Amino acid sequence: MRILLATVFNYPHTGGLSTHMTTLQSGLQALGHDVETLSFSDLPYYKQQLFAKGPSFFMNRMSPGKGILLGHKLRQNMLKEMIKKKHEQNPYDLVNAQDIYATFASLEAGLNTVTTVHGYMTFEAISRGSIKSESEEAKVLQLKETEAYQKTRQVITVDYRIRNYVRDLAGVEGIRVHNFIDVDQFLPQTDRKLELRHKFGFREEDKLIFIPRRLTKKNGVIYPAKSLSRIQQSFPKAKIIYAGSGEEEQAVRDAAKAGGTESDVHFLGDIPHEIMKDYYAMSDITIIPSVHSAGVEEATSISALEAMGSGVPVIASKVGGLKEIIEHGENGLLVPEKDTEALADAVINLLSNPTFGDRIALQARLKIEQEYSHVSAATSYSSIYEKILQYA
Repeated sequence: MRILLATVFNYPHTGGLSTHMTTLQSGLQALGHDVETLSFSDLPYYKQQLFAKGPSFFMNRMSPGKGILLGHKLRQNMLKEMIKKKHEQNPYDLVNAQDIYATFASLEAGLNTVTTVHGYMTFEAISRGSIKSESEEAKVLQLKETEAYQKTRQVITVDYRIRNYVRDLAGVEGIRVHNFIDVDQFLPQTDRKLELRHKFGFREEDKLIFIPRRLTKKNGVIYPAKSLSRIQQSFPKAKIIYAGSGEEEQAVRDAAKAGGTESDVHFLGDIPHEIMKDYYAMSDITIIPSVHSAGVEEATSISALEAMGSGVPVIASKVGGLKEIIEHGENGLLVPEKDTEALADAVINLLSNPTFGDRIALQARLKIEQEYSHVSAATSYSSIYEKILQYA
């Protein structure tokens, strides 16, 4: 099959959607399919600024929230024209849209379309502060979600909660294909821990806690920073490393300063995805501290899967899809969301009992190999595509 993975957002970028596209493309290609990607980033820079970002920015200044809707619509129209042009040059069998506006773009271009739903688009916009809860803009965006889910040929969701959300919102029964990783890229390499620490400027005796998360409210990134001072009472050389950017960065910095740990909290910003595996390998623990925020619940976190695949003990909040992939005490540790005391206790437990950490990391790797391989997921996607084309 000739398949297009499309989004109105930037690609590649730091975040789960971008990682999903890259890894799905790799898995589908391994099965022999011809797969391309298309995104807003494929437009010339001047068009991005002049015909989408600029009008959206100015509209938002005049009426907060309306600019977001305008920007999405403008991106949709430009993506539609790109899809039509590329399809005319070399036809696609099917488009797998990665958001609702890419869904509309593909449908309006006249192509067979399936839609992967990665989250709760309206509630995530509210959580980010892009639109206000109960506003007219929020209502419009949720209506657009409903329309997209009803018009696409098939909805695919990355966990059961999102599948239920789509069913309750739009009356559409999606197919759940949980998130996945490239198990050949994210694999244990803890034998390189010392080498990588020297490379990135850390010491052998440091206790490194890695947070591979966008710095946004729903990811709960402030809570590890709040817990660090207590962790350092038992392990003075504990340090936190954040990989990602976002609107919560200043709040995290303020929390570290308030706790007297700002010199031990490091911010990498957005780093290339292929480098992430080195940071997993040199760390002692990975934390996925997600929280409920404006109705948003963590899906099957790709960051958690990558850490588990990399042979690093994982501590995660007991929310959303994280509860589906982590069995407490078996292949990771689960703690109540926003509970800095419980989070600190879990970190201290793992640092005090490295043999226990090694055991749960080994079990996590086995689970990833058996259930979360990118080729296995791509096989599921391919089967869905074939059924759609059979009745096209």
